[in-house]
Amino acid sequence: MLARRRRGPAGNVDRSSRSLRALERTASTSRVLNLLAIASSHGNRADWAEQPLFRNRVLNASMLLKHRLRADETYLFDDYKTSATKIIIPFERSDLALGGQSFFVGQRGWLDLLREACADSRSLDHDVGVLKLMDRLPSLDPFLLREHLRRHGHNVAPCYFAISPADLEAMHGYVSLQVEELIKLAYSNADASSAAYTARLVQALLSTEVDERLEPLRATLMLEGEDFREGVFSWKGFLYYKWMLTALQPQLRAVAGEIGSLVVSGLRDAETGMYLDAARRRLRTAIAGQQKQVNRTLQVYDAAFSGLTRKGEPLAFRNFLLDAPRMFLSLGEKVGAASHIASFWRYRFPAGKTPTGPVDEVVDIFQDFEASLGESLAV
Repeated sequence: MLARRRRGPAGNVDRSSRSLRALERTASTSRVLNLLAIASSHGNRADWAEQPLFRNRVLNASMLLKHRLRADETYLFDDYKTSATKIIIPFERSDLALGGQSFFVGQRGWLDLLREACADSRSLDHDVGVLKLMDRLPSLDPFLLREHLRRHGHNVAPCYFAISPADLEAMHGYVSLQVEELIKLAYSNADASSAAYTARLVQALLSTEVDERLEPLRATLMLEGEDFREGVFSWKGFLYYKWMLTALQPQLRAVAGEIGSLVVSGLRDAETGMYLDAARRRLRTAIAGQQKQVNRTLQVYDAAFSGLTRKGEPLAFRNFLLDAPRMFLSLGEKVGAASHIASFWRYRFPAGKTPTGPVDEVVDIFQDFEASLGESLAV
């Protein structure tokens, strides 16, 4: 087995107000979980307090993000990694300009840093367990996260699983096109061609709340109460993944092509050379296979939705939505791994330039990508 390599040291304090403010405004759903914003928006709700993500109040108002590790940050870990789950605890919740303390789940000494940052003498065992579960995920998208936590016995309030404002804005036009046919069905007694009805349904679908705006849809699907809330959450999940893939799949095709043309510099022994040649082939095959698996899952959704809008079969779509969360673990894991590969590759090898890297680093990247594509989450 080829050995992992480590590089230089890194600090554990993030005082960049600019980066914290940017995270709050523009963060992607799959990369950042802004618990500070959730606490601000939903802290007066009973379910926020009764079913929290973390029991420690400081940690439950932090920011978590999937972070691409810089060369001098990999030194913090015993094993080589290209990404990690970063915890940022603002020094002052009301003023992000003051920055915050940051550290990674799993870095050496992270439990001591967590206890110090949370300033809590009580046991943090529950929250540490949740953090370790989250660290195993390739992304923080709410549909994957919720199902993963549920399968491990953590029932967390719905307000913790929202799509970020930046992604909501980007998704709006895509979702509008996706639901046009449904609007004609659910709003048949009104002017279904009106942009106002489209906007109304899209905003309601993407909201964390299920309210009276979706009543025509509820009646169409013949769902009540909790079943309807679960159905809407599932539907939103499939729309989210389909939207993500519109940009992700072309990026993956580009990565697969560039893996084949990657120029590897430096001396290597025969074993390393054989590994690199074989890994190129495996990765290109695995990336294509991953895309096919994701598309097959989404085709199940497309067939159910088509049955509702074109064949008038609401019962089939209703049953699909209620059964859908079991698909999120596999679907979210695959989409998250693909997103990690596409984003890290472009971060390391900018577009428009021949991708070139030293042999030691390329081995590390290939091994990380192979692990991302090959591992499955244990139930």
